[in-house]
Amino acid sequence: MNKIYLCIDLKSFYASCECADRGLNSLTTRLVVADPSRGRGALCLAVSPALKELGVKNRCRLFDIPKNIDYICAIPRMKRYMEVSALIYSIYRKYIAEEDIYVYSIDECFIDITSYSEIYKMKIKDLAKLIIDDVFKTTGICATAGIGTNLFLAKIALDITAKHVDDHIGYLDAEIFKKEIWHHKPITDIWSISYGTANRLAKYGASDLYGVTKIDEDLLYKEFGINAEILIDHAYGIEPLTIKDIKGYKSRSNSITSQQILFENYDYESALLVLKEMVDLSSLELVEKHVVASSISLYIGYTDDLRSPTGGNRRLHEFTQSRKELINYFVKLFEETTDKNYLIRRIGISYGNVVDEKYETIDLFTDENKLKKEKKLQKSIIEIKRKYGKNSIIKGMDLESKATTIKRNKLVGGHNAGGSNPEDYEDGKTN
Repeated sequence: MNKIYLCIDLKSFYASCECADRGLNSLTTRLVVADPSRGRGALCLAVSPALKELGVKNRCRLFDIPKNIDYICAIPRMKRYMEVSALIYSIYRKYIAEEDIYVYSIDECFIDITSYSEIYKMKIKDLAKLIIDDVFKTTGICATAGIGTNLFLAKIALDITAKHVDDHIGYLDAEIFKKEIWHHKPITDIWSISYGTANRLAKYGASDLYGVTKIDEDLLYKEFGINAEILIDHAYGIEPLTIKDIKGYKSRSNSITSQQILFENYDYESALLVLKEMVDLSSLELVEKHVVASSISLYIGYTDDLRSPTGGNRRLHEFTQSRKELINYFVKLFEETTDKNYLIRRIGISYGNVVDEKYETIDLFTDENKLKKEKKLQKSIIEIKRKYGKNSIIKGMDLESKATTIKRNKLVGGHNAGGSNPEDYEDGKTN
């Protein structure tokens, strides 16, 4: 039996949640989700369809919105969006088995809908409409959908085809794909093709997927390496991966990553403080997960776009989860690679080659008693935080004026956690 997939996207999800909670129509209400306390440069996490029709771009900054447009500025409430997303997932589960659903993001999912047409005695498109109508009836949130004969085609049907049909449910198979998508421009509308990839393809005269099929495959592999295989498959509308494959995948190597966009521009010393805070918290995560790492990575992004990011990788001499050792390693890497002449806005850290703590290494210079005391203290901190909250124990450095830990502990996904009631958060009505 040939596979049929459904890809569902919740339209302007965060903005739609805010409109629904206020009893407003998300299609006609001018609303952005942003935290105005971060200034006019605050990122808009979502823009309602009504504002998009006026030319306001998604993921813009507040200062990008024309001054002559009146709109509601809703403070992000990430916990609320997670609650609504979970509710919508339960709606999917009314119709579809868990093993046939793959949650791609908080507002998007893939469904293997192959066998359900026969089960419900309905056409696939009618079943898709039944599901998204239920979502709207239950939550007030509009959804669009793409149907395809593989996961890639379902995604492209959602992103491109659904926008040009009245019921907002697109459909693509291999033949329709060649007729409607091969010559679609810009090529960056295609899932996974970034502006960087588009520029690299342009060197070979390709400005659409049809152009990609005309490039010699050896040239593509030389340019893109192993990623050329995916690019070539997608150019022909091919995607062999299934939901079962995705759910069964296990990575050969593990990593732990932490990153943040700072609330304002930070100088060198202030950024170093935040880095220490980040390493302090991430070392707790290593202990909690009973793992150790043998390499670290640092990313520093600057306010000035003319200054390229700095940082790098460092292979450690041992497998460790020691807070003290890890802070020393990161501080040294920061001092060696960070440009003191530019203000900093982004910091990212990661641990590579993460394995079970049974592989922790100790050399002749390691004080095992100190190491055991540190680990015991870390475990106690974890237990207290788990029981009484993330801010129940804080370090002295967390009280510094430029520290971010206390504030970020109140966030979800880097944004205001919020609650279920929008009346608890004052809207900014801006013009």
